[in-house]
Formats: sequence, structure tokens, C-alpha cells
Amino acid sequence: MFRKSTAKEIQYIPMALFPKKIDFFEIFDRALDNLAKATNVLVDMLNNFETFEKKAKAIYEFEQDGDMLTHDIMKELNKTFLTPIDREDIHSLAARIDDVLDLIWAAVDRMVVYKIEKPTREVISIAEDLQMTADILKKALRELRAKQYAHVQEHCIEINRLENRIDRKYRDALGQLVNGGHDPVYIIKWKDIYQLFEDASDRAEDIANVLEGIVLKHA
Repeated sequence: MFRKSTAKEIQYIPMALFPKKIDFFEIFDRALDNLAKATNVLVDMLNNFETFEKKAKAIYEFEQDGDMLTHDIMKELNKTFLTPIDREDIHSLAARIDDVLDLIWAAVDRMVVYKIEKPTREVISIAEDLQMTADILKKALRELRAKQYAHVQEHCIEINRLENRIDRKYRDALGQLVNGGHDPVYIIKWKDIYQLFEDASDRAEDIANVLEGIVLKHA
């Protein structure tokens, strides 16, 4: 016969047998805070272009920090059985946040490579909308953690509105390029930069869509 374990024996079960609970929301909060800081520096850089080189390096550092945070999320996801939201949603959020920052850095890097001497009014305006988007994403995540699902949806609607506005600004910026009497090289440079910022806005909207999907599952 098997002997039953006594209460005294049970209390000495090693804690290592129980998986450590990972706070994914805390890591996501750090990732979105990192993104928001990068957009703050971006707007400051474009409005004070004499600091361009220094601020470009800072944005690169934010991009590197973002890569590390994404790595941390994926690593913890691979070794965690129980998660606060669906595993595929955690994966999608991590990937899309990383994409936004990668695209912002890619746009800034193009400005370095192309030796841009002066930002356009259009790119400053788009960057300001990206800055607002990043701030709203932080709020949306915190509301999700608090299970304030109605507020999450309100924030997501605002993010979608900003993405549509950036789309219009991108379209208007292209029209200004083509019809503004600029030389072809200037047009090619700025079209590339605008496109990367617009792509960053699209990926930010993807984050909002994932958040809305999570709300639908849990509301």
C-alpha cells in the first residue's frame, strides 16, 4: 500500500516545483513606455534639428532596448504555462510594438543616410500624431490590465482616428512632393521617409486591433 503524506511532509515541497508567475503586463508597460520616450525624442529632434545627430543616437538606443524587451517577452512566453491573456495575443502585441519602434528608427536612419538638412512641416506633424498614439497605447494597456474594457475600446477608437489622420497627412505630403517643384532625388528621399512613418502608424493601429480583440474575448 502507498503511504499517505503527512501535513508536515507536504509543507516541505520545494517551491521550485511551482512555476513563477510572470507579470507580462509589467513588461508590456515598459515596452510601451520605451516607445513613448522614443516618440518624444523624435518630435523634439524634428523641432530642434540642430540636435539631430544626438537625438538620432538616442532613438537608436530606444530601438535596441525595445528589441531586448521583445526578447524578454518571447523568452518568458516560451517557458510559462499560464498567461493572463491568450498566448497568441501576447506574441502579437510584442511583435507589433517592436515593429513600430523598428520602423521609427528606420525612418530616422534614412534621414541620417540621406543627409537630410531640414525636416518638412508634414513630417513634424506626422511625428506628433505618432507621439500621441504612443501615449494612448500606454493608457489602453493600463486600462486592459485593470479590466476597464470600455475605456480600452475608447482608446482604441482614438488610435484608429489618429491612424486615419496620419494616412491623410501622408497622402497630402506625397502630393506636396510631386507638385512642389522639387528635384527627383528630393522626392525619392522624402517619399521613403514618409512611407516608413506611415507604416509605423499602421503597426500601431494593429496593436489597437489586438487590444480590441482581447476585450471581445474577456468583456
